[in-house]
Parts: sequence; C-alpha cells; structure tokens
Amino acid sequence: MIEYRTIRVGLLGAGSVGSQVARLLLEHSEELAQRVGARIELVGIAVRDPSARREVDLPAELLTTDAEGLILGSDIVIELMGGIEPARTLVLKAIASGADVVTGNKALLAIHGPELFAAAEQVGAQLSYEAAVGGAIPIIRPLRESLAGDRINRILGIVNGTTNFILDRMDETGASLEDALATATELGYAEADPTADIGGYDAAQKAAILASLAFHTSVPVEAVHREGITGVSADQVESAKRAGFVVKLLAISERLVDDETGEEGVSARVYPALVPRSHPLAAVHGANNAVFVEAAAAGPLMFYGAGAGGVQTASAVLGDLVAIARRHVIGGPGTAESTHAELPVLDIGRITTRYAITLEVADEPGVLEQIARVFAQHGVSVEQLQQTVSGAAERATLVIGTHEAKESALAETVAALAESPVVASVASVLRVEGAV
Repeated sequence: MIEYRTIRVGLLGAGSVGSQVARLLLEHSEELAQRVGARIELVGIAVRDPSARREVDLPAELLTTDAEGLILGSDIVIELMGGIEPARTLVLKAIASGADVVTGNKALLAIHGPELFAAAEQVGAQLSYEAAVGGAIPIIRPLRESLAGDRINRILGIVNGTTNFILDRMDETGASLEDALATATELGYAEADPTADIGGYDAAQKAAILASLAFHTSVPVEAVHREGITGVSADQVESAKRAGFVVKLLAISERLVDDETGEEGVSARVYPALVPRSHPLAAVHGANNAVFVEAAAAGPLMFYGAGAGGVQTASAVLGDLVAIARRHVIGGPGTAESTHAELPVLDIGRITTRYAITLEVADEPGVLEQIARVFAQHGVSVEQLQQTVSGAAERATLVIGTHEAKESALAETVAALAESPVVASVASVLRVEGAV
C-alpha cells in the first residue's frame, strides 16, 4: 500500500457549494490521493452555527466556529463563505500563514482582487478561483494558462443563470419579466431579493474578473458599465424574435483601439443585447452559462455548461484544489497574476456598437425625413427600417437598425430623437452584439 504524505485542507463555509465540496472530499479521498500523490485531509469546516440544518450531513467533529484556528492548521484553505467580510480578512490571514487559497467569491475578487493577489505573490502562495465565474465551466484556467500566450480580443459571456433563465422563458413562452422572475424564484433559480441578478451586479463582477484576466490589466468593478434586465419587456423580446434575434444579458470584455487617438484600452460592460439566433450564444437555454472567447491565434472558442448549482460549482473548486495540491507535492511558488499591461479602462462612450431603436411616431408626411435628419446630424447611418401603422391611434411604429457607430454618437442620436416633435416616444433601445 502506498504511503502518502498528508495535505491539510480547511473549509470556510458549508452552504450549498461548501457542503458539496466537503462531501466529495470525504467520499473520494482515496481517488484524489491517487491523482495528487498525497493524501488530502479535510481537517475542519468553519461555520457560524454548527447545529444548523444543511443539504449534506457532515461529521459533527469537523464543524467549528473557530475559523482563524482552522486556518492556522491548514495547508490549503477553501473560502466559500461569500460576501466581503469576514471573507477578505480570513483569506488574507490564510495567505499570511503560508496557506494557499481556493475561493469562489466573485464579489471579493472583483473588489479586492489586486490586494489579495499582491499578498499571495509576496509570499509565493497560490490563489485560485475557477468557481468565481461560470460555476462548473472551466474558463479561468484557460484564460490564465492555456491562452496566456495568445492575444484575447473579445469575450462575450452569459454569466448569470438567473437572468438567462428569465430571458429564455420570455422568449419561449411570451411571459412578462415579472412572470418569468416569479417562475425562476419558484424553481430556486432566483433569490428572494433578485437585485444582484436582474440588476446586472453579479454579471458586472464577473466581467471585471474576466477582463482583468484576459487583458492582463486590473479592471475595477466600478469601471464596468452596468445595465440590468429590469427594462426588458415582452414586446421587446417578441420583436427581437420576429427579427431573428434573441435578447441576452451579456458581460462583454473587449480590447479596443480608439480610432481618433490610436490609444489602446479595455472596455468592460454588462447590458441586455440582441444576439443573432445564428450565434452560438443564442442557443444557451435555461440557467446555463456560456463564455465566447475571440482570440487572435486560437480563433473563436466557446465554453458552455452549468453556471450554478452546489455540486456543479464544487467540481470547479476541487479542480483548483487538486492543482494546488499537486504543486505542494512537486514544490515551488504559486502562479502569480499577470496585470502588467496596465491598459486604461475606457468609458462606454468609446466603444463601437449597433443599436436597434423602436420609436412611436406621428403617422404623417415628412416624419421619416425629419428622423433621417437626426441620424445624419450625429453621423449615424441607418442599416434597416421597419414601419407598422395603427390607423386608429394615428401613430406609426418604427424599428430602426443602425450601422456600427461610436456609443457616444448613438446615445446622442437617441437623446435627440426623444426631443423631436415627430417622436411620441422612444419605446425601446437595445444594442446588437455577436454578429456572425
């Protein structure tokens, strides 16, 4: 029988993901030892209330409220508590104690990532976080390692399962946002307070992480332009369907070169957008996630799978754990983050995109001419126009698709249209992304 050395693992948090990580560690300890070349021992699980009911029955002797003591007795610390504090303080203590860290805490990384990575690099510790973006989908390690020698130009991601479920249901059944959200809540896809999801906050945190990785530049979450799905209506989704599009909440990280200044920079943004049904992201249904990467040498790559779920996300956590444990066996310092490019994060007004604008206008001669004049005044070219007329209301509905233009010019065009005397209302504005 092979005699393995022991690597001690401390787990912080035993929620949906943490309890599944603990279960898998206990059930597959022998198999993991064979993969690593060392015995991985779960030495404790720090929780707030050891007597609380959990999804998985965990050995009572492993539960503790002494998180700091558990850290000091661990070679690797897995942080699955969520939130900023005390997670930040405990992760820093783990790193300072000489332990490596695995975390799935997207909020912590989006806000305090540079501080944590600097602390880890200073002592040669490893900080891994595959579970922070995309649940079970392997996307962090491919960007961090497999594509490190390539040049990433763009990332389009559906990274929030709750909003994808809601928009997908609206598309398939014609449901309103409110009804689709109620179904998502009933099925457990949405929290009692869904603001982080439908407001785009969760996706913005993930966009910041992906942009920082892809472009080797620290991208703070407050620099990510964020729009949620609260303004998306059933009429918009149906109109998109008729035009061959689907509405998706996208997290976009993009390398840009400003046409006027020649300055290279990074854009990170989250908003609902029209995606052609021929694009791979249009086929991402339910609560699944997908990340579409456009690389200079590798070309287009897509990573698809379960974006949430306790056992699915636990898979990503254990992947990081095994990789770190193997390094313990081999020796050597952890892999540092690469943020040395220091590209500026550009304002959303500098990006180039396309708009689909729906207007309610007066049904009278000369209206199209006046609207065309507004577009021309702002240097925006119209690609297509559809018009429907309701005689009873003496109103016409115009759906106008633009050619690519600067976001700033498009936004100014919409503002001018809203002020035009022939425009009763700007009913809808959605960007168009993912042209194939």
